[in-house]
Amino acid sequence: MNAASPDAPPATGAFAVSGRGWGFSGALTFDDAAVVLEASGALALPEPATVDMSGLTHADSAALAVLIALKRRAATEGRTLTIEGLPQSLHSLAVVYGVEDLLA
Repeated sequence: MNAASPDAPPATGAFAVSGRGWGFSGALTFDDAAVVLEASGALALPEPATVDMSGLTHADSAALAVLIALKRRAATEGRTLTIEGLPQSLHSLAVVYGVEDLLA
């Protein structure tokens, strides 16, 4: 088995059903945001409506767009989606863009 090169791009992430809602692991960037969001549409919203982002390994502002889209989806289904484990770097980016309230 070959070890990943330190210069290799991070692996595309995905949402998965976990015991406490959804969990996310891997990267979520411009390169894969559309694919990740589309794949999440095949999953029923989690019960409880919680997404744990502590497994996020690499992100850019596209990750914020995906999370906001998931919150909108939940709202259209009459639910409130809670995001947990958001890395500090992504929270800081949300503050810079002025969207931190959308993630609360």
